[in-house]
Amino acid sequence: MSSNTLAHAVSLQVAVLTVSDTRTEATDTSGQYLAQAATEAGHTIAAKAIIPDDVYLMRAQVSQWIASTNIQAILVTGGTGFTDRDSTPEALGVLFDKHVEGFGEVFRAKSFDEIGTSTIQSRALAGLANKTIIFCCPGSTGACKTAWSIIEPQLDATHKPCNFVPQLKALPDTNPVRQC
Repeated sequence: MSSNTLAHAVSLQVAVLTVSDTRTEATDTSGQYLAQAATEAGHTIAAKAIIPDDVYLMRAQVSQWIASTNIQAILVTGGTGFTDRDSTPEALGVLFDKHVEGFGEVFRAKSFDEIGTSTIQSRALAGLANKTIIFCCPGSTGACKTAWSIIEPQLDATHKPCNFVPQLKALPDTNPVRQC
């Protein structure tokens, strides 16, 4: 694997989407956690929304962000389980140009240590669409913390041996040295 890092940190424009039929801005601890964690990592929250678990509403919102010229990363929380209303993988997976299979695999491996075999019911996933990285995490705040431990280094332009930053939409004053 070749190097895919930059010599300096880069602040990404991040959108956070909470998929829930019941959460509000006041009760959305998972979306709040992801926004705060991204901000603390040096990124900017460019957009934040809460929408019901509806395939078409999710696709519309995420498609708008994918098409935006100023959003490089989208963090989605909720809708990744197996209830009748959980439809994030079906809604968003079709938008991906490339799937990042490793995210779901690593998430479930880490989650196994925390919740045991219940982790097999997580359908966490990630992908690239129009040079935008999209991470779909479970809805619990604990699961978002686990997911962020995987996501954060991949949004860090200096993380070695590689990260997603050089694969994303053009950012000012960034020149990747090599790509994975």
